[in-house]
Amino acid sequence: MSLIEDLTWRYATKKMNGQRIPADKLAYILEAARLAPSSSGLQPYKILVISDPALLAKVKEVAFQQSQITDCSHLLVFAAWDGYSEARITRVFNYLTDERGLPRETMDDYKQTILAMYEPLGTEWQAHHAAKQSYIAFALAIAAAAEQRVDATPIEGFDNARLDALLHLTGSGYRSTVLLPLGYRAEEGDWLVKLKKVRTPQADFITELTLADVAAPEDKPLPVASQH
Repeated sequence: MSLIEDLTWRYATKKMNGQRIPADKLAYILEAARLAPSSSGLQPYKILVISDPALLAKVKEVAFQQSQITDCSHLLVFAAWDGYSEARITRVFNYLTDERGLPRETMDDYKQTILAMYEPLGTEWQAHHAAKQSYIAFALAIAAAAEQRVDATPIEGFDNARLDALLHLTGSGYRSTVLLPLGYRAEEGDWLVKLKKVRTPQADFITELTLADVAAPEDKPLPVASQH
């Protein structure tokens, strides 16, 4: 199967049947997410995996009673840093240089460059930036699930503050960003499963640009006067 075929197969599953995902498939999906790229390689996020029915029921209460949360096999909760700090960035870079057998001071100049850029922007900007990085891993988890023929439903509809409190994220340095129930579709109860997959046409979605296309009006050549 090609990636395009896998992504064509997948859809935002509206009803799951409770069937369990084999451990090797779950591990594959999580590893794809772990291998995702992130800004400066910081990976300012983590994934919480929930399969306990009692806890899933609690999560459902703060996610507008969406049935996929309790009917899934495993729920992935993506949580990102609530801000950047020298200690956090140093810890990541120390691990990176140690693993590569490099002196720790190798990353010092780059670390200071990052801090100089991020600190003036404030913690809310930093938390938003970290959350965006988690979505890259989130997207790769969705693609990996499709490759494994595991259904997945992206969910942003939940009360972040209540979920953070439930999962003891409040005050931990992390904030929940997005949810991904994994499981198998229950075709008899899913209104979306038989409907045509629709996306924006390529002609509207993709625009090729050259430097001339983005030149300021004063930089563009004047039209040649017609000859009569």
